[in-house]
Amino acid sequence: MYLRDRAAKGFTVIQAVALAELNGLTEPNRYGHLPLQDKDPARPAVKDGPANDYWDFVDEVLDLAEANGLYVGFLPTWGKYVTSSPFDGKVDGLFNMTNAETYGRFLGERWRARSNLIWILGGDKAPSTPEAVAVWRAMARGIALGVAGREDCDAVLMTYHTSGPGHVSDFLHDEPWLDFTSAQSSHGDLVESWRFMEKHWNRHPIKPVIDLESSYPGALIPAAWLPTHMRAAHPSTKPANDDHARRAAYWAVFAGAFGHTYGHNSIWQMYAPPRKPILDPKQTWREALDAPSATQMGHLRRLIESRPFLTQAPDQTLIAGEVGTGPDHIRALRGDGFALIYTPTGRPFSVRLDKLSGAKVKASWFDPRTGESRGLDSFPPKGERAFTPPGPPAEGNDWVLVLEAR
Repeated sequence: MYLRDRAAKGFTVIQAVALAELNGLTEPNRYGHLPLQDKDPARPAVKDGPANDYWDFVDEVLDLAEANGLYVGFLPTWGKYVTSSPFDGKVDGLFNMTNAETYGRFLGERWRARSNLIWILGGDKAPSTPEAVAVWRAMARGIALGVAGREDCDAVLMTYHTSGPGHVSDFLHDEPWLDFTSAQSSHGDLVESWRFMEKHWNRHPIKPVIDLESSYPGALIPAAWLPTHMRAAHPSTKPANDDHARRAAYWAVFAGAFGHTYGHNSIWQMYAPPRKPILDPKQTWREALDAPSATQMGHLRRLIESRPFLTQAPDQTLIAGEVGTGPDHIRALRGDGFALIYTPTGRPFSVRLDKLSGAKVKASWFDPRTGESRGLDSFPPKGERAFTPPGPPAEGNDWVLVLEAR
């Protein structure tokens, strides 16, 4: 049900964890199976024959995702089994360099022929010490050895999911197995995802970047969970809503991200009674499937894919005057023959049309809430021009100005 729904809404990748955060080593799955023998990563609990152990069930899920046209962003383990703290990088979990490589090799060998896996190391934990980096490097090496029979980083597509608010590139950017980098802008009503993507745009070596965890509707990370020195980077005081989730996605993509992670507070934990709730979910996961922002992610995908994707790049110089702060911050994206400018609150802004080519510039408004467009006039690409989005300025009255050279 979940995978069919996500495929129908236009999602392409589902993040999933083998050794799950919530009692993943001690609470059997619905078939009564645990993933490891005696909580030992070097001893996966595998039995001969089909459909009779935990890993057979993982096979079934991967098959079902593939049947629905979905990739799986596969986390071999949640980060707490390497380091318990999200931030200090102290290696105090089940994994060490030796068993991390053994476990990685087991996974790589088991799924070496699969074409719908994207490997995501980490799991909400910053690899902020050399010891932590060494364990994750050993796991990456094991996966490559299992897939390719040698330490061939090109044989796998791999990244890392860190704690938030935070950047993987602060610790791992030069690792050869890190094919694309990521950040976690984290949760709440004031998260500015664009800042996390903008940081990476000109960082060398250049790597694609994505926000792997951001502004889930219904979720707020309490400030008390963060170290004191990080609280200023996470100013939110209220849980995010659908408008915040949508804004985070447009901000991130228009700031240079190659995609975006959508999540919901009820869905990441698959909340339904009698399961113990975390961060006070207001709906079951089944009810949350139809959150407006879930459908609205598909509108963003279709907008981006309707233009030449590989020519797209952020360009704030298109905006004449102030780009705005906080919820008013405007982002501009351009590509061959077009420009897209996102305003989260629908406040008026001006554009430097002389930065666009063509004899005329055709303008229209794209509504991120409905995916519908409203045509405007054509203009000569000269000077500056003011644009006023439909409706009164307010949070949630977001619009994209679409400019196309004619």
